[in-house]
Amino acid sequence: MAQLTTEQVDFFKSNGYLYPMDALTRGEAAEYRARIEAYESQSGEEVNKRLKIKAHLAFPWMCDLARHPAIVSAVQSLIGPNVLLFGSSAFAKNAQDTRFVSWHQDSAYYGLDPHDEVTVWLALSPATSESGCLRVLPGSHLGPDLEHEETYDANNLLARGQSLKGIDGDKAVEMPLMPGQFSMHHERTAHDSLPNRSDDRRIGMAFFYMPAHVRSTLGRRSAMLVAGSDAHGHWDTDPEPKFDLDPVSMNYLESIWASYRDESKTTQAARSSAA
Repeated sequence: MAQLTTEQVDFFKSNGYLYPMDALTRGEAAEYRARIEAYESQSGEEVNKRLKIKAHLAFPWMCDLARHPAIVSAVQSLIGPNVLLFGSSAFAKNAQDTRFVSWHQDSAYYGLDPHDEVTVWLALSPATSESGCLRVLPGSHLGPDLEHEETYDANNLLARGQSLKGIDGDKAVEMPLMPGQFSMHHERTAHDSLPNRSDDRRIGMAFFYMPAHVRSTLGRRSAMLVAGSDAHGHWDTDPEPKFDLDPVSMNYLESIWASYRDESKTTQAARSSAA
């Protein structure tokens, strides 16, 4: 699989984002969308509810998708041959959905050192201006860390409603994608997405990649090797599912998600008591 060109790599280094790249056919994207929606029908809940943090632990096919040659090759062009996946999210905004994702920098919450993570957003349905595609603030990854406030807004799809202060939305660049295409952005690149005003759902997968030398600043955590080797040993190994909704991997996923929810509640309580 061809790697990124020198021009594409230089653009990413200067601007903190890159799009669009091709990974899946329209038919393949539709099949993966159908699998996600079948899970929603089976579980009786929206995919956003549970398949966060480490969505790939729910299905072997999500692990395979995270290892898709076109995606991994593009990521390797930016961060080197030895690639770990420390997280993933299945994501959906319903048709005519008022929910949004506020401006934020992932680096404020990921707990990584150094900040070498790259996020891939893979579209499984059209991600357009009308449907609330991802927007970025070019070059923001090169500036200082920006200040967040945690709003816990019910319409904000981020767990804590974390939102950057003082962002000039007029400088935002949209990254529209067709089903099967993906974008990439640096973990320090400020980004958001607006409500879905279209008549179709906006569904996609976010994969969070890092080079093997990156450490966790939040204690011992786990990751999945997707390419190359891990000679550093900073991360435990994710329990990959042997079949769909494997109880072993699902229990592990739920324990991590429960811990994250508890941490969010603790943070919110501390903020309320200090107010």
